[in-house]
Amino acid sequence: MSACVLEAMAATSIPHLAVVPTCRDFVLALSWTSWDGALARGLVMPEDRLAEALPEHPRVGRLLVGNPPRSLLARAVRDPLGRARGRYPRRALHEPLRLRRGEPQTLAGQLRAVQSWERSLARAAARRGLERPAVIATHPVLAAFGDFTWARSVTYYAWDDWSASVPHQQLWPTFELAFAVLRERGRRVCAVSDAALEAIAPAGPHAVVPNGLRPEEWRTTGAPPAWFLRLPRPRMLYVGSLDDRLDLEQVRRLAAAFPQGSVSLVGPLLDPAHYAALEDVANVGVHGREARAALTGMVAAADLGILPHVRTRMTEAMSPLKLYEYLAAGRPVVATDLPGIRGVHPVVELVRDGGDPVAAAHRALRRGPMGEAERLAFIDRHAWEERFDRILDLAFT
Repeated sequence: MSACVLEAMAATSIPHLAVVPTCRDFVLALSWTSWDGALARGLVMPEDRLAEALPEHPRVGRLLVGNPPRSLLARAVRDPLGRARGRYPRRALHEPLRLRRGEPQTLAGQLRAVQSWERSLARAAARRGLERPAVIATHPVLAAFGDFTWARSVTYYAWDDWSASVPHQQLWPTFELAFAVLRERGRRVCAVSDAALEAIAPAGPHAVVPNGLRPEEWRTTGAPPAWFLRLPRPRMLYVGSLDDRLDLEQVRRLAAAFPQGSVSLVGPLLDPAHYAALEDVANVGVHGREARAALTGMVAAADLGILPHVRTRMTEAMSPLKLYEYLAAGRPVVATDLPGIRGVHPVVELVRDGGDPVAAAHRALRRGPMGEAERLAFIDRHAWEERFDRILDLAFT
């Protein structure tokens, strides 16, 4: 019998033991990627991890996870037999549909779309018997403009600063308006960094909860691919989306300073033109996405984790998951000095504006990996479970 059921019995059946249940019915509305998409990308994003954890969380009663709306045509093309529909472990998955394909281009169209999306979530929650659920929405426009009078509370989970995201540039004015409405309505906001929270400037309850780790992935890591183990050392590694966030001049300087070593950039290649500039650097390799177990093995087998990010509004607001993963594997790290990186662990060598990444890399390599006790303590201290409890504290108060 779940903790939720026991508490509900105590609250309703035994008056002198009545307590306020600490678990609630719950709705999680995903932003741009469906649950199937989250599985396909390896459950690497914060909203993916939250959706994965909620079915087993002792403070969550009945649960509805809502995909972002997609068109009838898109669903027919991607899933003609309906084999992927409703696949969500032990709880309900809602898949709203829309007639049009693609995002509306006008503000009025965008607002109509999210209001329709919110009404579909309300109907799905009612069908499944959810009672005044707490809602976490990871799409800022839905969180702001959805009515949600049927919900006990609404929390916007800002796992990135979308108002600085170049791929979403056409929506920046809508996001800024959504932030103003979040303030006006006093809705709860949970952000992964101080900078992401400051961009919203919420007037209601709020919290900063950085990214975290799945401990079981890092206490014992997977096997790295053979190609990575064949690379010359020091093996310097960046894992993550390969877009325009990387400062390629820093990458070039590291490669030139360690000609006997190697630099590997591993992840989905989102901006091929940006990385074409590295084709003439013999000891830099640009690689595609790797399976999750192989990725953890690569990080553990690297000699140096690198985060050579450019300084933009987007990177200023990040809580880089890869930083926590490098440290979970005990690796020394060299990183651009950004707010979400500063202060996470003293072994991180920070490269300030005009600083020398090569000198920082030499210092980090001389220091070497963490001791095993320190590494395991870091994993425990930054587990997703602790992060999720803080998010639920905000959503349930």
